[in-house]
Amino acid sequence: MKAVIFANGVMDAWPRDLALPPKADLIICADGGLRHCLRFGLIPDLLVGDMDSVRDADLKKLEGFNVELIRHPARKNQTDLELALSLARERGVREIVILGALGKRWDMSLSHFLILAADCNRDLDISILEGTQLMRCLHGPGALQLRGLKGDRISLLPISPRVTGVTLKGLDYPLNQAGLEIGSTHGISNVFMGELASVRLDEGSLLIIKYTQDGPAVD
Repeated sequence: MKAVIFANGVMDAWPRDLALPPKADLIICADGGLRHCLRFGLIPDLLVGDMDSVRDADLKKLEGFNVELIRHPARKNQTDLELALSLARERGVREIVILGALGKRWDMSLSHFLILAADCNRDLDISILEGTQLMRCLHGPGALQLRGLKGDRISLLPISPRVTGVTLKGLDYPLNQAGLEIGSTHGISNVFMGELASVRLDEGSLLIIKYTQDGPAVD
């Protein structure tokens, strides 16, 4: 199953790498992410959070639709996005696209990046989409194939103390069984040589950010 989650960050435009309407089994709004969902003409299946950022006018727009509302207390140990991810897992979802996750507050934006790397989410295929950028996390041992356009840029950021066995194919700067350490910029701004690129690593965790150049959007 696949889910799209709207978070309560900044979302200026629909991401290029996602069809509208999205092909998803569940659409989940994390609290104030509801406004993004409604803005693009979508009605969620689930709305979860403490509802401190949901506008009354937006709630009224849900009347007459079969939207499940799960309200949590304001004093809680998880962000609304974490609650939405947990809910998706409980409903059997394994592939998740997160929208509106970045840009409003640095602390929240960074926490959303780190959600990708959390051990508890290793069983989920999670992407954050923002405009022309896609963010993923790859844990070792593991491999990931990415689709793009020739000239697209990709950066690899170590988010564990050391990442070993990094092998890149289909990129202008290939690597073969290389090591990267946290804080290193060696993996910044590589370039797609065609439409496919692959990343493989043995140990550690990499945050992968792909930037799509101007061109046709992904269907």
